[in-house]
Amino acid sequence: MSNVKRERDGKVGILTLNDPASLNAMTPELLGDLARAVGEMSSDPGIRALVLTGEGRGFCSGQNLKAFNSLGDNIYTGVMTHYWPAMQAVRECRMPVVVAVNGVAAGGGFSLAMSGDMILAARSASFIQVFSRIGLVPDLGSTWLLPRLVGRQRALDLMLLNEPLSAERAKEWGLVRDVVEDAKLLDEAKALARRLADGPTRALVATRQLLEASEHASYAEQFRREIELQQVIRESADAQEGRKAFVEKRKAQFTGR
Repeated sequence: MSNVKRERDGKVGILTLNDPASLNAMTPELLGDLARAVGEMSSDPGIRALVLTGEGRGFCSGQNLKAFNSLGDNIYTGVMTHYWPAMQAVRECRMPVVVAVNGVAAGGGFSLAMSGDMILAARSASFIQVFSRIGLVPDLGSTWLLPRLVGRQRALDLMLLNEPLSAERAKEWGLVRDVVEDAKLLDEAKALARRLADGPTRALVATRQLLEASEHASYAEQFRREIELQQVIRESADAQEGRKAFVEKRKAQFTGR
Protein backbone atom coordinates (compact mmCIF):
# COMPACT_ATOMS: atom_id res chain seq x y z
CA MET A 1 0.00 0.00 0.00
CA SER A 2 1.34 3.42 -0.97
CA ASN A 3 1.88 5.81 1.91
CA VAL A 4 0.67 8.68 -0.29
CA LYS A 5 -1.79 8.20 -3.13
CA ARG A 6 -1.17 10.20 -6.29
CA GLU A 7 -3.96 11.30 -8.61
CA ARG A 8 -4.43 13.91 -11.28
CA ASP A 9 -7.49 15.91 -12.30
CA GLY A 10 -6.49 18.03 -15.29
CA LYS A 11 -4.02 20.65 -14.09
CA VAL A 12 -4.53 19.68 -10.44
CA GLY A 13 -2.46 17.06 -8.64
CA ILE A 14 -4.07 15.34 -5.64
CA LEU A 15 -1.96 13.81 -2.87
CA THR A 16 -3.70 11.76 -0.18
CA LEU A 17 -1.99 10.61 3.01
CA ASN A 18 -2.88 6.93 3.06
CA ASP A 19 -2.76 5.29 6.48
CA PRO A 20 -6.36 5.67 7.61
CA ALA A 21 -6.06 3.08 10.41
CA SER A 22 -3.75 5.50 12.30
CA LEU A 23 -5.56 8.64 11.08
CA ASN A 24 -2.55 9.12 8.79
CA ALA A 25 -0.09 9.46 11.66
CA MET A 26 3.40 10.61 10.74
CA THR A 27 6.16 8.10 10.17
CA PRO A 28 9.46 8.47 8.30
CA GLU A 29 7.96 6.28 5.56
CA LEU A 30 4.82 8.38 5.12
CA LEU A 31 6.64 11.72 5.11
CA GLY A 32 9.39 10.38 2.90
CA ASP A 33 6.79 9.32 0.38
CA LEU A 34 5.08 12.71 0.67
CA ALA A 35 8.33 14.50 -0.16
CA ARG A 36 8.80 12.24 -3.18
CA ALA A 37 5.19 12.71 -4.29
CA VAL A 38 5.44 16.51 -4.17
CA GLY A 39 8.68 16.27 -6.15
CA GLU A 40 7.03 14.07 -8.78
CA MET A 41 4.09 16.43 -9.14
CA SER A 42 6.41 19.44 -9.30
CA SER A 43 8.39 17.89 -12.14
CA ASP A 44 5.27 17.65 -14.32
CA PRO A 45 4.81 21.00 -16.12
CA GLY A 46 1.17 20.15 -16.81
CA ILE A 47 0.33 20.21 -13.09
CA ARG A 48 -0.09 23.75 -11.77
CA ALA A 49 -1.73 23.33 -8.35
CA LEU A 50 -1.84 20.67 -5.65
CA VAL A 51 -4.46 19.39 -3.22
CA LEU A 52 -3.20 17.65 -0.07
CA THR A 53 -5.68 15.67 2.02
CA GLY A 54 -5.98 12.55 4.18
CA GLU A 55 -7.64 9.20 3.61
CA GLY A 56 -10.46 8.17 5.93
CA ARG A 57 -11.68 9.93 9.08
CA GLY A 58 -8.75 12.25 9.69
CA PHE A 59 -6.23 14.46 7.94
CA CYS A 60 -3.23 13.63 10.12
CA SER A 61 -3.11 12.72 13.82
CA GLY A 62 0.50 13.83 14.25
CA GLN A 63 3.51 11.74 15.17
CA ASN A 64 2.99 7.99 15.24
CA LEU A 65 4.42 7.31 18.69
CA LYS A 66 4.93 3.64 17.81
CA ALA A 67 7.35 4.76 15.10
CA PHE A 68 9.10 7.34 17.28
CA ASN A 69 12.14 5.13 17.91
CA SER A 70 12.76 4.92 14.16
CA LEU A 71 13.99 8.52 14.31
CA GLY A 72 17.04 7.37 16.27
CA ASP A 73 18.66 8.64 19.45
CA ASN A 74 19.39 12.10 18.04
CA ILE A 75 15.93 13.57 17.54
CA TYR A 76 17.28 16.62 15.71
CA THR A 77 19.04 14.49 13.10
CA GLY A 78 16.05 12.16 12.79
CA VAL A 79 13.50 14.90 12.23
CA MET A 80 15.69 16.91 9.86
CA THR A 81 16.44 13.75 7.87
CA HIS A 82 12.98 12.24 7.70
CA TYR A 83 10.45 15.05 8.33
CA TRP A 84 11.93 18.33 7.16
CA PRO A 85 12.13 17.34 3.45
CA ALA A 86 8.35 16.78 3.33
CA MET A 87 7.50 20.00 5.18
CA GLN A 88 9.92 21.94 2.99
CA ALA A 89 8.55 20.35 -0.19
CA VAL A 90 5.01 21.47 0.65
CA ARG A 91 5.98 24.90 1.95
CA GLU A 92 8.26 25.73 -0.99
CA CYS A 93 6.31 23.94 -3.72
CA ARG A 94 6.63 25.56 -7.15
CA MET A 95 2.83 25.75 -7.37
CA PRO A 96 0.01 26.71 -4.97
CA VAL A 97 -1.01 24.06 -2.44
CA VAL A 98 -4.57 23.70 -1.13
CA VAL A 99 -4.89 21.60 2.03
CA ALA A 100 -8.23 19.84 2.50
CA VAL A 101 -8.56 18.97 6.19
CA ASN A 102 -10.95 16.12 6.83
CA GLY A 103 -11.36 15.23 10.50
CA VAL A 104 -8.54 15.87 12.94
CA ALA A 105 -5.28 17.72 12.29
CA ALA A 106 -3.29 17.17 15.47
CA GLY A 107 0.24 18.02 16.56
CA GLY A 108 2.53 17.65 13.57
CA GLY A 109 -0.55 17.13 11.42
CA PHE A 110 -1.66 20.64 12.39
CA SER A 111 1.79 21.86 11.34
CA LEU A 112 1.52 20.04 8.02
CA ALA A 113 -1.88 21.58 7.30
CA MET A 114 -0.46 25.07 7.90
CA SER A 115 2.48 24.47 5.56
CA GLY A 116 0.19 24.77 2.52
CA ASP A 117 -1.05 28.01 1.02
CA MET A 118 -4.78 27.72 1.75
CA ILE A 119 -6.79 25.43 4.03
CA LEU A 120 -10.31 24.21 3.37
CA ALA A 121 -11.89 22.39 6.30
CA ALA A 122 -14.68 19.85 6.42
CA ARG A 123 -17.38 20.75 8.91
CA SER A 124 -16.22 17.81 11.05
CA ALA A 125 -12.60 18.98 11.05
CA SER A 126 -10.78 20.04 14.19
CA PHE A 127 -7.32 21.34 14.96
CA ILE A 128 -5.37 20.65 18.14
CA GLN A 129 -1.76 21.35 19.07
CA VAL A 130 -1.54 18.50 21.65
CA PHE A 131 2.23 18.87 22.28
CA SER A 132 2.12 20.11 25.88
CA ARG A 133 -0.32 17.33 26.76
CA ILE A 134 2.58 14.92 26.41
CA GLY A 135 5.18 17.28 27.90
CA LEU A 136 6.67 18.53 24.64
CA VAL A 137 6.99 21.85 22.83
CA PRO A 138 5.32 22.48 19.45
CA ASP A 139 7.47 21.53 16.48
CA LEU A 140 7.55 20.97 12.71
CA GLY A 141 7.17 24.71 12.20
CA SER A 142 4.13 25.33 14.40
CA THR A 143 5.65 28.18 16.41
CA TRP A 144 6.48 30.00 13.16
CA LEU A 145 3.30 29.26 11.24
CA LEU A 146 0.51 29.48 13.81
CA PRO A 147 1.11 33.00 15.23
CA ARG A 148 1.38 34.34 11.70
CA LEU A 149 -2.02 32.91 10.87
CA VAL A 150 -4.00 33.61 14.05
CA GLY A 151 -1.87 35.99 16.12
CA ARG A 152 0.38 35.48 19.15
CA GLN A 153 -2.28 35.34 21.85
CA ARG A 154 -4.51 32.84 20.06
CA ALA A 155 -1.47 30.72 19.16
CA LEU A 156 -0.41 30.61 22.81
CA ASP A 157 -3.95 29.71 23.86
CA LEU A 158 -3.99 26.74 21.47
CA MET A 159 -0.48 25.63 22.40
CA LEU A 160 -0.75 25.93 26.19
CA LEU A 161 -4.30 24.67 26.76
CA ASN A 162 -4.63 22.02 24.04
CA GLU A 163 -8.27 22.78 23.44
CA PRO A 164 -9.54 21.57 20.06
CA LEU A 165 -10.31 24.30 17.56
CA SER A 166 -13.45 23.60 15.55
CA ALA A 167 -13.61 24.20 11.82
CA GLU A 168 -16.03 27.10 12.28
CA ARG A 169 -13.86 28.80 14.91
CA ALA A 170 -10.79 28.20 12.72
CA LYS A 171 -12.53 30.15 9.97
CA GLU A 172 -13.41 32.98 12.38
CA TRP A 173 -9.76 33.15 13.41
CA GLY A 174 -8.49 33.22 9.83
CA LEU A 175 -6.80 29.82 9.94
CA VAL A 176 -8.95 28.32 7.19
CA ARG A 177 -10.38 29.89 4.06
CA ASP A 178 -13.75 28.17 4.28
CA VAL A 179 -15.73 25.37 5.91
CA VAL A 180 -17.67 22.98 3.67
CA GLU A 181 -19.81 19.92 4.13
CA ASP A 182 -17.75 16.77 4.57
CA ALA A 183 -19.04 15.11 1.41
CA LYS A 184 -18.12 18.16 -0.67
CA LEU A 185 -14.63 18.77 0.75
CA LEU A 186 -12.54 17.22 -2.01
CA ASP A 187 -14.67 18.66 -4.81
CA GLU A 188 -14.44 22.14 -3.28
CA ALA A 189 -10.70 21.78 -2.76
CA LYS A 190 -10.20 20.73 -6.38
CA ALA A 191 -12.35 23.63 -7.57
CA LEU A 192 -10.21 26.07 -5.59
CA ALA A 193 -7.03 24.44 -6.87
CA ARG A 194 -8.31 24.74 -10.45
CA ARG A 195 -8.81 28.48 -9.93
CA LEU A 196 -5.21 28.75 -8.78
CA ALA A 197 -3.99 26.48 -11.59
CA ASP A 198 -5.58 28.82 -14.12
CA GLY A 199 -3.60 31.72 -12.70
CA PRO A 200 -0.07 33.00 -13.37
CA THR A 201 1.71 30.31 -11.35
CA ARG A 202 5.11 31.99 -11.17
CA ALA A 203 3.58 35.22 -9.91
CA LEU A 204 1.44 33.39 -7.35
CA VAL A 205 4.41 31.54 -5.88
CA ALA A 206 6.53 34.71 -5.95
CA THR A 207 3.77 36.45 -4.00
CA ARG A 208 4.02 33.74 -1.34
CA GLN A 209 7.78 34.29 -1.17
CA LEU A 210 7.34 38.04 -0.76
CA LEU A 211 4.84 37.61 2.07
CA GLU A 212 7.19 35.33 3.97
CA ALA A 213 10.15 37.65 3.45
CA SER A 214 8.11 40.60 4.73
CA GLU A 215 7.96 39.11 8.23
CA HIS A 216 11.58 40.08 8.81
CA ALA A 217 11.99 43.15 6.60
CA SER A 218 11.55 46.86 7.04
CA TYR A 219 9.11 48.74 4.82
CA ALA A 220 11.97 50.11 2.71
CA GLU A 221 13.62 46.68 2.36
CA GLN A 222 10.38 45.05 1.32
CA PHE A 223 9.58 47.88 -1.11
CA ARG A 224 12.88 47.23 -2.90
CA ARG A 225 12.44 43.44 -2.77
CA GLU A 226 9.02 43.72 -4.46
CA ILE A 227 10.41 45.75 -7.33
CA GLU A 228 13.43 43.48 -7.77
CA LEU A 229 11.18 40.44 -8.06
CA GLN A 230 8.70 42.35 -10.20
CA GLN A 231 11.51 43.05 -12.67
CA VAL A 232 11.96 39.30 -13.10
CA ILE A 233 8.29 38.31 -13.14
CA ARG A 234 7.23 41.02 -15.60
CA GLU A 235 9.32 39.32 -18.30
CA SER A 236 7.45 36.03 -17.91
CA ALA A 237 5.07 34.80 -20.61
CA ASP A 238 2.14 35.06 -18.20
CA ALA A 239 2.86 38.69 -17.37
CA GLN A 240 3.07 39.55 -21.05
CA GLU A 241 -0.21 37.71 -21.68
CA GLY A 242 -1.82 39.51 -18.74
CA ARG A 243 -0.90 42.93 -20.09
CA LYS A 244 -2.03 42.01 -23.60
CA ALA A 245 -5.36 40.64 -22.36
CA PHE A 246 -5.97 43.78 -20.30
CA VAL A 247 -5.44 46.01 -23.34
CA GLU A 248 -7.63 43.75 -25.49
CA LYS A 249 -10.34 43.64 -22.78
CA ARG A 250 -10.43 39.84 -22.54
CA LYS A 251 -9.69 37.21 -19.93
CA ALA A 252 -6.01 36.28 -19.76
CA GLN A 253 -5.05 32.71 -20.69
CA PHE A 254 -2.15 31.89 -18.38
CA THR A 255 0.17 28.94 -18.94
CA GLY A 256 2.36 29.01 -15.86
CA ARG A 257 5.39 30.19 -17.80
